Amino acid sequence: MAGPRPPAHRPRPSRPTQERRPLAPGVEVRVLAAQVLDAVVHRGRSLKSELSGALPRLADPRDRALLEAIAFAALRGRYRYGPAVQGWMQKPPGPADHPLLALLLAGCAQLDALQLPPHAALDATVEAARAMGRPHQAGLVNALLRRAQREGFPPADPAGAWPQWLRRRIEGDWPEQAAEVFAASAEPAPLWLRVNRQRVARDEYLARLHDAGIEAVAVPWLADALRLDAPVPVAALPGFDEGLVSVQDGSAQQAADALAPDRGARVLDACAAPGGKAAHLLERDPSLELLALDVDPRRLPKIEENLRRSGVAGGNVQVRAADATLPALWWDGFTFDAILLDAPCSATGVVRRQPDILLHRREEDIAALAQAQSRLLDATWPMLRPGGVLLYATCSILAEENSAQVAAFLERTPDASAETLPEAFGHAAGPGRQRLPGEDGMDGFFYARLRKTGPGAS
Repeated sequence: MAGPRPPAHRPRPSRPTQERRPLAPGVEVRVLAAQVLDAVVHRGRSLKSELSGALPRLADPRDRALLEAIAFAALRGRYRYGPAVQGWMQKPPGPADHPLLALLLAGCAQLDALQLPPHAALDATVEAARAMGRPHQAGLVNALLRRAQREGFPPADPAGAWPQWLRRRIEGDWPEQAAEVFAASAEPAPLWLRVNRQRVARDEYLARLHDAGIEAVAVPWLADALRLDAPVPVAALPGFDEGLVSVQDGSAQQAADALAPDRGARVLDACAAPGGKAAHLLERDPSLELLALDVDPRRLPKIEENLRRSGVAGGNVQVRAADATLPALWWDGFTFDAILLDAPCSATGVVRRQPDILLHRREEDIAALAQAQSRLLDATWPMLRPGGVLLYATCSILAEENSAQVAAFLERTPDASAETLPEAFGHAAGPGRQRLPGEDGMDGFFYARLRKTGPGAS
């Protein structure tokens, strides 16, 4: 005889699921800023790549602009904020506290560099600690940021942001200017615009900016440049989408002046991404026959986009993925009248625009970059016609990549000679000119104009 049947299973009534409430926009910005800074400072990630993933998560362009501003200001001021905050903490932070330290960097930047209203910066940053799953540390964040608000930050030497090996190199190469280099690299850069002379005259565009309430100044020795000391989002620039202007630092714009190809010349831009210098050359002279190369095919769409927006893409312009050091794989054998070699480099002249360089650059990188630059010079020189000009340029301020690099090339290349560039291109630096960061409001940049001599030269 069968035993009693077990009671039928009755599922428990389900509790209503609580949907995670979206964060207030100001809080979300601070959470994302902390995540970006944690990845860059503590996990060796690129600021550019981290921002590219974080910015699309914010719908409001004002929030996106604030996220960028916090991240850049925190990294530029890290040499001041980090030691101060850790000195105020009762016990040294460990690896588990990295997200907390990143959030505190973001908070310090808001109070100090960005001068945001303290109540808004404090409240949103404290709330961000809770949103990050650290409610037990919200009180600590509040206390530390209020102390920062009251006391400010002790004076600190901007050189402290630089790794010792790199600081020694800068001091060795530029002993009289090193302090100014370190100070300028810790400051935000102005916004430089390149006016597309094929679309609008510079003075006319300057008037359009003023009509839009945007203050800008023209620079006499830069024919296409305008400088905005108070940067604005590109969406606020009249006609930006139509290609009336592009964002390009004044130092980078001087590359077109230094190369100065003849009208209709055949030009090679050997390391073209993201395409700003190629576009500038074509805006100056649409009749140029220009080949823009880049070794990384993933960067070609950006070159093509910049050329299209400027209205200079056409049948006389080619964009190709190719290694300039291996011409046998792509060169048709016809020589170029002018070559722009904007070589890969340490980027030590643009630290104020890429502050994470000081976290990621390693001493062994410099020798590897110098070898790559040497290979590029040796590989591209045979493609230049006799009488033609090659412009070697970098955004580095290290002699090993610049003056010493070009001097060594001239020594081993009998048919190469350096042409003297005017003082407007910066300090005399061996066979070239070097602008240092912040001088005339521009980035650090090196230029050397090399002429090919020998039979057939004109």
